Amino acid sequence: MKIDREHELQTLREVQTSSKTVFDGVLLHVKQDTVNLPNSGSGIREVIRHIGAVCVIPVTQDNQVIVERQYRYPLDQVITEIPAGKLDSREEDRLSAIQRELREETGYTADEWIPLGDFYSAPAYSDERISMYMARKLHAGDRHLDEDEFLDVMTVPLTELVEQVMTGEITDAKTQTAILKAARILGL
Repeated sequence: MKIDREHELQTLREVQTSSKTVFDGVLLHVKQDTVNLPNSGSGIREVIRHIGAVCVIPVTQDNQVIVERQYRYPLDQVITEIPAGKLDSREEDRLSAIQRELREETGYTADEWIPLGDFYSAPAYSDERISMYMARKLHAGDRHLDEDEFLDVMTVPLTELVEQVMTGEITDAKTQTAILKAARILGL
């Protein structure tokens, strides 16, 4: 499928005409924008602005994955996730950020970092971009969790995680995406 990006911008693009801040928090910044639509009409877009995030699927030599079990307040559930974190600033180097997060949350460091690409977690209403990595050649060390961070770390075979994604047991989008990409790359 060949995509004509210039044509898309001319026929599908919405142009902001005004913006107001609805909420300005520590992590999230909510805007309400008025836009001109492609049909010359106007519309309202509520947008969550996010600083950006990173995540990593750390895979051992025998294809075990370091995962976390963490309580997520909005869901009132403990869920399985891969290590991840938000950037300290929009300009922060994404690889450095995920190296920090992996070390802080799990104690692991890695000699090999494989970019898995970026994805938008909820593009209909947020600009959060998450950069994904796979880490190999792991070395165990000491964790350094933030004061408000509580999680359990465990290892699970990558093939078992793929099955958990397919059965719906793993529901976190970044975790699902990274698991399936890593399994494809590793031929599992």
